[in-house]
Order: sequence, then C-alpha cells, then structure tokens
Amino acid sequence: MAAAGGSRDGAGERALSREEAARAAREHVGGAAPAPDPDPDPGPAMEEPPPEQPPAGEEDADADAEDAVAAGPEWNIPPNAPACMERHLEGAHYRADGALLLGASGLNGRCWAGSLWVFADPRRAPSEGFCTAGVQTEAGVADLCWVADRGILVASDSGAVELWELDEKETLIVNKFCKYEHDDIVMAVAVLAGSTHVVSGGRDFCVKVWDLPQQTVLHSYRAHSDAVTCVASCPGKDTVFLSCAEDNRTLLWDTRCPKPATRIVCSACNHLPTSVMWHPHKSDIFALGDENGTVALVDTKNPDSALSSTVHARNITGFAFSTHSSPLLASISEDCSVAVLDSDLSEVFRSRSHQDFVKGLSWSPSDNALLTTVGWDHQVLHHTVPIPTAEASGVNCVKE
Repeated sequence: MAAAGGSRDGAGERALSREEAARAAREHVGGAAPAPDPDPDPGPAMEEPPPEQPPAGEEDADADAEDAVAAGPEWNIPPNAPACMERHLEGAHYRADGALLLGASGLNGRCWAGSLWVFADPRRAPSEGFCTAGVQTEAGVADLCWVADRGILVASDSGAVELWELDEKETLIVNKFCKYEHDDIVMAVAVLAGSTHVVSGGRDFCVKVWDLPQQTVLHSYRAHSDAVTCVASCPGKDTVFLSCAEDNRTLLWDTRCPKPATRIVCSACNHLPTSVMWHPHKSDIFALGDENGTVALVDTKNPDSALSSTVHARNITGFAFSTHSSPLLASISEDCSVAVLDSDLSEVFRSRSHQDFVKGLSWSPSDNALLTTVGWDHQVLHHTVPIPTAEASGVNCVKE
C-alpha cells in the first residue's frame, strides 16, 4: 500500500540496479581477486606421486554426503511461479495455519510488474525456490490480503481489484476475476466480516464495496476529495469500515445508513492520516497513524479523548494488533523502523533493521511473540517481541 508521504514513482531512485548490487556484494565479501603474476617462475619440474585412492565405495558415499550438505533443503519452484521476485515487497499476511502471503512490485523499471507468493515455511521467504505457489500479475501490487482460506484479494496499480485463489493442492494461484472499476491506482483493500463483501479505496478518490460471489460493485462512494490511502474493516460488523485519505479526512462508514459516511475529527493527529486499523476486541476503538509519525487510539464516540504518541519520524504505513488478551500494537513507517506498543502506547520493542520503507507486517498465528515485516529493501524479517508480563504469568494461572 503506497503511503501519502512517499511516491511510488520515486522507488527507482532508492533501488540499486542489479549490477550495482552484485558489485557491492563482491566487494563486501572480499573485494576483487589479486591479479596473477604475469611471468611466474615454475621452478624445476617435479613429478608428484599419484594421490592415494580411497577404498571402493567410500568415494561415492563421501561425494553424496557433500552434495547433500551443499544442496540443503530442496529447491523446487512450483508450476507457473515466476523465476524472480520483484524487489519492492508491499505486503505480508499470515493465514491461520501459518502460511505467509507476500505481494511484490517492481517500481524502478519501464513498467510496474508484480507478483504474489505463498510460503508454507515463512522462514524461507523471500527465496523463490522455497515458495509453495507464486504467480505474476500484470501490474504492481499496492495491497493484498487473504479471503477465507484460499482466496487472495489484490489492489492493483493498474486500477483493478483482483481475486486470486489457490488450487486444492496449493501449488497454483488461479485468477478468479479482475475488475477495472477504479479510474486510477487501487491503494487499499479490506475484507469485511463474513468474507463475502470487501471494500477498496483508490487514487480516484473513490471507496467501493464489492460482492465477491457476484463479482460486482454494490456501492460506489466519492466522499473523499483526494486519494484514499487506507481502508479497514470492523471485526464482527459486515457493514462498518473506516477510510482515510490525502484530503486530511478519516471517515467512519456504515452502508446501512442513508448517509453512510461520518467524519471522525481527532485533534491528537494534526497531519494527513495515512493508516487506520480497528481494535480486535473493541468495536469503538481504532488505531490512527499520520504522515508525521503520530499514533493515536481513537474512540469513535469521543474522538477528542484519543490517546496519542509520536512513535515514528515519518509517514506511518501500517498497523497490526497482536492476539494477546491485551493486544500489542505494531506499527511500521517510512522511517524504516518497526515499533511495538502496549495499550498505553508505551514502546516495548523497536527494530531499525530495514534499509528502506517498511510496507507490510503480520503477527504469526502459531507464535504470539513473532512479528514478521517486509519492505522495499526486499527483506522479510522475523522479530521476537517480548511477551507482556501479564500474558507470560497468565499461562501458569489456568486452573486444570
């Protein structure tokens, strides 16, 4: 999902060319090899005795063992998967069983290509040869998310909303539909409760609600006056969602109402809103991030009472709540850092390992202390976050 403070057009200025990257890697490993002596003195010729031959069968066994060690885990690109993943990783989402979905874009060429990837073993990402499935898309991937178990919803740079699906063996990703209802880049998508309706927002200022089984647009709204940068669905409510845009407005939507959009004015965030996400347990609370790096927890019934903190130095590009009973809030930013906050917005973890904009994040469903982030530096990083004391001690307080 492209953020308000940065431009997808500027990606080429930051991304190294393949030649520069290869040269830098060679210099880092050890520099250029020394030039050979143009006229070495061979000295007197000496006949060396033949090497000692190993017993029969030993040589083959040693060779097989060495090959196995060198090969490591099996490298096997699935059918139809691209040979190479684009540099700019735009999003990461875990499925309930732990499979990791990645979206990638190539933003520094003559055309914006993209691809989708699924890894059964997230630790192998982003190595193409260890993916479960992959597919090329006709344009860059601005945002993506899982739909139920096998569906993949994509916001495309081409202006399309796309639905892809894993086959039964989960080795192929098949396109189910590709609809060009937006007139510009689709910046964000979200699945509403029930998984049959989704919402999209684009640079054409529009917010659209879709019926996935019917592959049609149910509602099309133009309540914003600039590019929509983020949409977020409300847990448990299939008609309620949020949107924010570069017109400096955050809107609360309920499609059951004659006038479905209500503006949420939060005095704690005085800059352009760039990211929103609902609290997983409180339907009146959502996280709001702006282009100045401020994070706020906003109550829709009393926005002026919002709790806020300046967490990042630049544009916030995404949020993710953990699955703890008192959820931790992870935030990512164009300042290349990852932060994890407790319910009081106090920092409990910080990572500055990324070398470019951080664009996607997701908590592992199998380890509530594991947070995965991706960015335009082509890194997939797995962070171990300290577990809150109450959560850790609670494990031993359960009555058998």
